[in-house]
Formats: sequence, structure tokens, C-alpha cells
Amino acid sequence: MRLLIRPAFYRFVCLLLLVTVRWIPAWADTINISPNYPIQLAEYGQLEYLLDPAGHLTFAEVEHSPGFQKLQKQIPNFGLTKDAIWLRFTVKNNTQQPELMFNITYPILDLIDLYYPGPDNRYEVIPGGELRPFKKRPVVHQNFVYNISIPNGTAQTFYVRIQSRETILVPIYIGTSREIYSKLYNDDLLLSIYIGIILVMIFYNIFIFSSVRDWSYFYYIIYIACVGLTQLCLHGFGYRFFWHENLYITEQSVLWAGALSGISVLVFVQSFLHVREKAPWAYRIMNLFVIVYSSTIVLSLLGYFSIAYALIDFLAITGVSFILLFAIMQAVKHSRTAKIFVLAWTVFILAIICFVLKDVGIIPYNIFTSHIIVIGSAIEVILLSFALADKINTFKAEKEASQAIALEISKENEQLVREQNIILEAKVQERTEELQNSNRDLNVALTNLKDTQTRLVEKEKMASLGQLTAGIAHEINNPINFVTSNIKPLKLDIADLQALLNRYDGLAGKADIPGELKSIEQFKREIDIDYIHEEISSLIKGIEDGAARTAEIVKGLRTFSRLDESDVKSIDIHEGLDSTLVLLRNAIPPNVNIIKDYAELPKVECYAGKINQVFMNIFSNALNAIKSKKEQHDESITITTRQEGQTVIIRIRDTGIGMSEEVQQKIFDPFFTTKDVGEGTGLGLSIVFSIIEKHKGKIIVNSTPGQGAEFIIYLPLNITNHQS
Repeated sequence: MRLLIRPAFYRFVCLLLLVTVRWIPAWADTINISPNYPIQLAEYGQLEYLLDPAGHLTFAEVEHSPGFQKLQKQIPNFGLTKDAIWLRFTVKNNTQQPELMFNITYPILDLIDLYYPGPDNRYEVIPGGELRPFKKRPVVHQNFVYNISIPNGTAQTFYVRIQSRETILVPIYIGTSREIYSKLYNDDLLLSIYIGIILVMIFYNIFIFSSVRDWSYFYYIIYIACVGLTQLCLHGFGYRFFWHENLYITEQSVLWAGALSGISVLVFVQSFLHVREKAPWAYRIMNLFVIVYSSTIVLSLLGYFSIAYALIDFLAITGVSFILLFAIMQAVKHSRTAKIFVLAWTVFILAIICFVLKDVGIIPYNIFTSHIIVIGSAIEVILLSFALADKINTFKAEKEASQAIALEISKENEQLVREQNIILEAKVQERTEELQNSNRDLNVALTNLKDTQTRLVEKEKMASLGQLTAGIAHEINNPINFVTSNIKPLKLDIADLQALLNRYDGLAGKADIPGELKSIEQFKREIDIDYIHEEISSLIKGIEDGAARTAEIVKGLRTFSRLDESDVKSIDIHEGLDSTLVLLRNAIPPNVNIIKDYAELPKVECYAGKINQVFMNIFSNALNAIKSKKEQHDESITITTRQEGQTVIIRIRDTGIGMSEEVQQKIFDPFFTTKDVGEGTGLGLSIVFSIIEKHKGKIIVNSTPGQGAEFIIYLPLNITNHQS
């Protein structure tokens, strides 16, 4: 929160106040440390500064440079600058101690080097800064603390070189070790108290949030955490205790904390002041601020620190002004939460103004003014917590008001209910009579529907029977034609053989035996006796094949129908599949291949005739789907059987036209059909579904338009023991 407001607002106020302090006269050049003044803040004319824009001046060049100017502010404050800053000051030790201490209380400076006179008055340097190893500091503290040796009664001149990407603010305290350590202790104590307040507020609001579930508390918790994190970064606590070994986090932490503080305050204000509901235009502007704040984190990660700091400065001035203006507008409209918010922010902004006045010398720099932002931030956090706590009273009042309104409405409703009950009772009686009449009509319609359904089922069975009979007649006709067509040539061949035998029988009464034999041989050549033998064998074989095929068809028909097995029997599923294919042989086009992938299966308990009817209907649908394809190629019906535990799985997959998802959802519904009007009843697959349910199995279909369909049948091995 401090970074959100302080740098830009700070410099803005500085510009207004700088003119007012030009008249302050320079103090003595030498800083005198004595028992009466054991600690002093280096200020005004006691400090001289030199700007090094390129940052390349050597100490020797700086030491003899005539460009040093006396500081006209209470403490050095150079804002955001890329220049290297050189400070020069002289300290005289009038105490009884041979050593004094030097303390810069602004811990986020990147590089700070102290040049002090060593033996033979040659200057030596102690490198320091946030970007230098923490463990090499002379005093382990977040501030830059050095021991400086100045013999009693003598004065020595010191130089400090500073470079930083953050605002360059250099409060320098010089004094005895006791006083410096006492100041360090007081600074740490004050910041620790602040952190304690922040933690108490966080846990307090977590408890409230868990009770009331108001998201304003959640966003406030995030806001408090970000404010506390910002102060930890600005006062060096985070660097000292957590990430001083990580240079990357050290470089990024101040920017991250500032951006997160800005984002969190915007989100909190949106929720706390109900910006989205009361002023959508302001809500959109605040969202834009959040987006731009987020971009500063990206810029920081990419290494554009100067742009990121400048952007945060701009956002701080415009964002704070916009939020405060909006809160004042809401307070004018008698918003209690807005009034408390304006009060809390006014306290904090006054703290910022005091901090700036301290830096330009209008008010003195002391432990109170140097920590005024921390104090103001703590007061702001507490006031906003009170405002959030006051929302509980608001919730309670709203609840009581809503309960009173609900009670009044309940009484009115009770009266309305009594009046309506009388009307409703009359209407219920009237409606009951209508329902009874409708029920009688529905019973008549249901009876008619059942009769119609029975006739349709019989029609479907007769249609299947007719299709089956036509197929069987065609199948039997082929082998019978084979037999009948072979009988006539067989009779002719037998007649020729009888004629030949009659000639041999007539030899007994003939005198010219050799001549008769010669005539017989001539007759044998005429009838081609060898061909007759071959033809007779071929004709007899043809008759045998026709008879065998006829027997096979009859056997398949008997297996399919199972007329003598109306009860549950254990059957061979493969035998039922094969017998069904035999009866459908006539309906299978020449370009359709039947592919069988049978596994070894035990016998299955089922109603054999009904299961065969299932196979017949599915095969018929598959053949119709293949015949419906506009372009016919090498098509196939693949039959796969497997056993999984106590279940037999039969898959029948075709390469037909397939089905859409919508059709798949309806194919087992009674009377649903995709055929043209008059070509089907839509009961085939409905009958299949009911048969599979009767067997306590299940059937599913997988299909994609243009890629065929697959029916998967699951049948239990033991229907009598299976639990559905």
C-alpha cells in the first residue's frame, strides 16, 4: 500500500513544498557528536551532494570535484533517477568513545558504498546495498549500519556513493553505538508491532469471513496481506529474514509488492463499495487499472524496472485520486461504508503528507514522522476492519426487516389461501369428474390400442414368417430343381443301357455272332457308352447333392423354429446363428461376405426359438442396411462370440449405412422405423429388446452414419440363476 501511493504522491507534494523551504539557512558543515547530542540526523547544510549521470566517476575525481552542492532539504531525497549520487559530510567526535556508528535507515537502496579515511588518510571503501551479499555487512541488519573510527576530538570527512532503481532517499543517522542500536531496536519494535496488527487483522477477518461468508472480508484479507508484504519489503524485513540469499527476488520484490498492493486495493474497493452494482462505469475503469497494474509485474519480470516504476507512479496518483473521488461520491449519497472508507483513506493520505513534510523539512524527522506511513497504514487497516465489522450489524438489521416483511406477507398469504381453498375445492370436484370421464375414455382407448398392438405384432410375425417361407421355398426349390432336371437325362441314359443289354440278350438266337458283336460295338459307339457311364455318375451325384441340401434346409428350419422346445433349454449359440444364416441364404447378396469369429462357448440356457428370432431380426436389419447403400462394394457381416465370466457376448457388425445418434436412441422403441410408409411396422427391434430383457440380458448398439452398425448382445449362461 505504501508503494501504491507514496513515491508519486510524495514527489507531487515535494514539488509544491520545495519552494517554501528555500529560505531555510544552511547549518554548520560539521556534524558534531557529543555527550549532549549522542545521535544526530545529517541534514541541510551538513550534507553536500554531487550528481554523476554516467555513473563512471572515480573516487579520486569525486574527491577533488568542485561540483558538490549543499543539500537544501532536511534529508537527501532524489526521487527516481538513474544518476549515481555522491554525498559528502564531515563528522567530529566530541565523545569519549573512539568509534561512532553510521546508519542509513532506507534499506531498499540497490548499491551504497561508504568511503572512509583509513591509515595514512587513504580512503577505503565498504561496499553495501540490497544487491550485495547480506552476510558481508558489518552489522547484520536490514538498514545499512557501519562502524566508523574517529579519534576523540577530531573530525573526518566521509563519502557515500548511491545507485538504485527505487526512489533514492538517504536518511543518515550518526551517533554512538548505544544510541544507534537503540534506534535500530525502536525501529524494529515499531515495525514488529505493525506486523502484529496486520496479522491480528488477518486472522480476525478470516474468522469473520468463515462466519458470514461475505466475500468483502476475503478480499480485505488479501488486501491486508499485500499491504503488510509491501511494508515488509520497503522496510527490509523480508530481505533480512527471508530472501536475502535470492538476488532475483530481492530485485523484484518491491515492484511485485507494489503491484499486488494496487491490485488488491482495487479488488477490495470493488467489493466493499459494491462498485459493480452501483456504478458499472467505475467498475470497468477499476478493472482497467487492475490490468495495467498486472502489466507492471510483466515489465518487472522482463527487466524493464524504470518503466515499471514510472507506470506504478502514474497508477498511484490516478488510481488513488479516482478511488477517493468515487468513495466521496458514494459518501455524499449517505453510504455508511463509503463514509468510513473515506475517513480511513483520509487518515492514510494525511500520513503520506506528514511523511513528505518531514522530508522537505517543514516538520522534524524523528521516529514518529519517519514511521508515519506505517502508523497511518495500521490506523487505516483498523478503521476498515471496523467498517467491515459494522456490516454484520447491517446484515442483522436487513435480516430483521426481511423477517418482518416476510411475516406480514405470510399473514396476507394465509388469508388468500383460505379464500382460495373454497374456490379450489369446487374446482377440484369439477376437475375430478372430468378426470373420471377422461379415465373411462382412456381405458377404452387403451383397450383399442392393445388390440391394435396385438394385431401389429401378429402382422410383424406374419411378415417375418412370409419372408422366411419365401426364403425357404426358394432355397428348397434350387436343390429340387437340381434333382428334377437330372431325372430326364438319367432316364434317357438308362434307356440306352437297356437297349444295349437287349442286344446282348438277343445274341443267343443268332448264327452270326461275330457280326452281331460288331453291330453291338457299332451301337456302343453310336450311344457313346463311356460318356453315358460318366453322365450317369454325375447325374446321380447331383441328385444326392440336391437331396443333401434339402435335408440341410429342413434341419436348419427345425433348429431355427425349435417347435419341440418351448421351455428353457441349454443350446449351442453357434448352431442357432448358423441355422438362421441357412434360412437367410437366399436374401444374402453375392457381394456380402459372412465372417465368423466364433470362440469356444458352453451351452447357454435360453428360449431357443426366441433367441433365433433375435438373430433373424438383426441379420435382416443388417442386410437391409447394406442393400440401402448407394454404392455397393465388398460388404460383410461379421459375427463374433466371446465369453466373459458367466456371460456370453455376441457381436453382429455390418458395413451398412449406419445410424445417427438420434436414430440410435429410438431404434428399440415400438413402431419406430426408418423405412418408407407401408414397408415396416417398427416392431422388429422392439421384439428383439423384449426377448433379451426376458432373458435377463442386455443389448446395445454402436453406429456411425456411413460406417455401419454393431449390435452387442449380452446373455447370461444360466437364466434361472441370474439376478437382474
